[in-house]
Amino acid sequence: MSSQKIKIFAIAGSTRKNSSNFKILKYISEKINPQFEIEIFEEIDQLPHFNPDLDQEIPPQKVTEFRNKIIQADGILICTPEYVFSLPGTLKNAFEWCVSSTVFSGKNTGLITASASGEMGHEQLLLIMKTVEAKLNNDAQLLIQGIRGKIDDEGKITNPDTEKALESFIANFGNQFLNEL
Repeated sequence: MSSQKIKIFAIAGSTRKNSSNFKILKYISEKINPQFEIEIFEEIDQLPHFNPDLDQEIPPQKVTEFRNKIIQADGILICTPEYVFSLPGTLKNAFEWCVSSTVFSGKNTGLITASASGEMGHEQLLLIMKTVEAKLNNDAQLLIQGIRGKIDDEGKITNPDTEKALESFIANFGNQFLNEL
């Protein structure tokens, strides 16, 4: 890992174009140590609906591509809103395609829930990530409540406390990898 860039696969839980969650991932990709390369997955809405009958040796191509992105990454970063006190259906669908695999097992994973409230969605995200055996660090988890009032249309963080929290998150998330070198 030391001679090459550390590859992070970032997943936005929102399907909305230019969502607050996407903006946060862009913000992180611009602010993180240059040793990191972040790829933001923007095709979550293109994964087929989960069907256990299709989750066989050869799953649908989009699912295989998604799993391979996770496998090839050194770490995972997830930023999601909360919809109706839960995770967005498309994000949960993506996770369901991964439960029968070990793609998340042992992967350093950073979690951000950025929504109006987000508490219950964040709890569910933590539970799912523990279930798929992602490697979690309490310092690389963040709940940002009232996100729409804390980020502008261009993705600039307008709330100083949120900016500090994100800076701390970025440092803690990055240190997980740098400490392993």
